[in-house]
Amino acid sequence: MTERDVLKGYLHGYAGILTEVSATGRRLTREEIESRRALGEKAADAGHSLRALISAHLSATRAAWPQAPGSADSALAAVQQAIDAFAEGFERAQGQAVRQEEAARREFIDDLLYGRSDLGRLAERAERFGLRLSHAHAVAVAEGPAAYAEGGGVPRQVEQALLARFGNRNVLLTTKDGRLVCIAPGHEDQVLPYFAKQAHAATDGGRVAVGRPQPGPGGVVQSYEEALNALELAERLGLDDPVLHAADLLVYPVLTRDRQAMADLVVNTLGPLTTARGGAEPLLETLTAYFDSGCVAAEAARRLSLSVRAMTYRLERIHHLTGANPADPGHRYMLQTAVIGARLLDWPAREL
Repeated sequence: MTERDVLKGYLHGYAGILTEVSATGRRLTREEIESRRALGEKAADAGHSLRALISAHLSATRAAWPQAPGSADSALAAVQQAIDAFAEGFERAQGQAVRQEEAARREFIDDLLYGRSDLGRLAERAERFGLRLSHAHAVAVAEGPAAYAEGGGVPRQVEQALLARFGNRNVLLTTKDGRLVCIAPGHEDQVLPYFAKQAHAATDGGRVAVGRPQPGPGGVVQSYEEALNALELAERLGLDDPVLHAADLLVYPVLTRDRQAMADLVVNTLGPLTTARGGAEPLLETLTAYFDSGCVAAEAARRLSLSVRAMTYRLERIHHLTGANPADPGHRYMLQTAVIGARLLDWPAREL
């Protein structure tokens, strides 16, 4: 059966309606319009082209026209009504299919990023969205000053940039909890850096974190969690880098793996700072600037908008209260580790 013969099946009754309506001058009945809509929905569900179907309607109109009595105006009015109803049904079915596809995509993404589904079944569903979970994947997460929704201007802008640069390379771009999420094959090592550049610009200077490539069906959720943890670390530690790589931050999860031990170190080492006038926060800020500047007091003073004399006084005060000298290499590692722990554990704002 040819394509033309197949398309004729969606014009069932059309020639008869055209002949009768053009002869009487009446409009299509509700039942006739509904029959056209139903055929349009059926054609859309079968995956046919609306353009080809409208062309088939016009060909049928030309074939029936010489036998259709009545005015040309009546005939054209009937053609317009019939094709309009058919297209409405077609578009309604397509819209329903799109909504179902969006719902399936969102459900898949939620299962993928939360690891809630059976891994074997998840891998089967992933192929429908261009991912082969048997391979390694890496995930990048971007956040900005606003929450981003699927189909919004920022996600579309970033997606268009990725498509223009890489085409279809089994890359999935989506949104989750107001953030942009990009999932790419682990061997495509140029995709996520480019995504980070585009997302940083599109989110008005937002921050991007990139997880490490992880293998297997569960690799996506592992890399995604690494990227989220990197964003959280950046917030707690006050990191200014626009792009963070989880591989560069592995020391911090190691430091906090034994949370109680870290809390004990913070309290025992830095606890005496709480007795200072103004509390521990100014002196903790002093230590942070001192270590971040490579233990150069003049540079730390500049960062804090202090005089070198004031900076030196603060360091001496810290030495007096804690018994640990920030300028002494033997004490420096303990103090710096405690400062990092304080920032990770949100001390002294949170009691440990």
